Amino acid sequence: MQAPALLVTVPLLGALLISITGRLNRKVCFPLAAVSLGVSLYLSILLLFAVLTEGEVFYKMGGWPPPWGISYHIDHLNALVLVVVSLVSFVNLPATYRYVHRDFADRTGPFYALYVLMVAGLLGIVVTGDAFNLYVLLEIAALTGYALIAMGEAEAPLASLNYVLMGTIGASFYLLGVGYLYIVTGSLNMWDIASLLPNLYQSKAVFAAFAIMMIGIWIKMAFFPLHAWLPRAYVYAPSPVSSLVAPLVTKVMVYVMIRMLLSVFTPDFAFSTLELSRAVVWLAVVAIVGAALLALAQQNLKKMLAYVIVSEVAYMVGGAWLGNRAGLTGSILHISNDALMTLCVFLAAGNIAYKGRGLDFSDLGGLFEKMPFTMAGLLAGALSIIGVPPTCGFFSKWYLISGAIQAGHYGFLVALLFSSLVHTVLFFRVIERCYFEPVGQSHGGHSSGKAMEEAPLSMVIPLLLVAVGLIVLGIYSRELVVNIIQYAVPASMV
Repeated sequence: MQAPALLVTVPLLGALLISITGRLNRKVCFPLAAVSLGVSLYLSILLLFAVLTEGEVFYKMGGWPPPWGISYHIDHLNALVLVVVSLVSFVNLPATYRYVHRDFADRTGPFYALYVLMVAGLLGIVVTGDAFNLYVLLEIAALTGYALIAMGEAEAPLASLNYVLMGTIGASFYLLGVGYLYIVTGSLNMWDIASLLPNLYQSKAVFAAFAIMMIGIWIKMAFFPLHAWLPRAYVYAPSPVSSLVAPLVTKVMVYVMIRMLLSVFTPDFAFSTLELSRAVVWLAVVAIVGAALLALAQQNLKKMLAYVIVSEVAYMVGGAWLGNRAGLTGSILHISNDALMTLCVFLAAGNIAYKGRGLDFSDLGGLFEKMPFTMAGLLAGALSIIGVPPTCGFFSKWYLISGAIQAGHYGFLVALLFSSLVHTVLFFRVIERCYFEPVGQSHGGHSSGKAMEEAPLSMVIPLLLVAVGLIVLGIYSRELVVNIIQYAVPASMV
């Protein structure tokens, strides 16, 4: 099966073709991007079914066996994340088509080339089984992300520069940790390293590698208080970019953290030898509460959503570090759920911005009257983020709460409930303004009666499909996702 290699190669070649042909004919950029990401989505689904029916898939790049060669390893964990990444990036493409061709008419080729190249980097991060290759793909995804964010106006270039600085520090920490691992093991293959480490658990170099790599990963995922780069980057990024990077980048980095815990350093080292679990979960508690309070202080929809993402990242970090099956299941489940929830609310915000309305709370008056379908999508995303059943957000929080009770970590339980209450207040404020207040003065100072001013169908339909997907994924959460996750969680974890 060549699917693992093609999964990354097709979008890489697609980005190259877009950058070349886009100079000759801009009209071919979108179709090429759609075909590239469509093929990746098909291949990711194919790999998921292969893993479910035949077991783990190993692919040797160039026929070179590990640990000398780079290998791609697909198991239940990354097969699920591959589908999430490819699905979100594919759905976001047509949903932002009108926005891109209006605001980037003279830069369509570069935009779609960067877009597809970033997705290729994210897919490569998820599929690779080589620790150094992961760094290379991490930088591909990061560099394209910096460029996409910098394509915005006003403060976007400065926000992107800040992201560059923090992202470079995070990547350098990760690479330094990989260097320490290579010194003590002589290998870069993740599974080969895992087989060598048990005899080296007491090595200070291994501990240093673990600590340094975790710090780098936490910076890249914006784990509070290492989150300073995220709000400005996501707020000032163009809407088609924020609805791509916000759902995917932090979730892929959470996957990387979980992969390191399970497949490189192993649960025995992370949760038993180091005895750091409770300390990290307490850091997650602080992160959840701190990010929720910062979100409460915002007066702009995108800024509020950015801090909600920081809080959700802490959910996943805390759940993974609880060290039990329920917590880790909730963390992995929240990767897929939060990716869709974040896509939903950022697509809604993009629709609002597309119609020329500001995203400050004072500009949101009358939106239920003017943009009812967009607001329905925003409401569905809000309910899922809050954790209202039967939306998918409820079920991942249920597993996280169950894990907290099982671990006896009631601080994490209280933090989850507190943040849910804060998120309720946050979105109630938004919904109240959108439903009860008249059209804001900044939107021209007058209302055009009861006539709708909805976004184009090409933007509304993907949003509503994602909104419906939040409910479907919630109702069939166990059948669609949890049963896959159970195979990803080590049997030794109870």
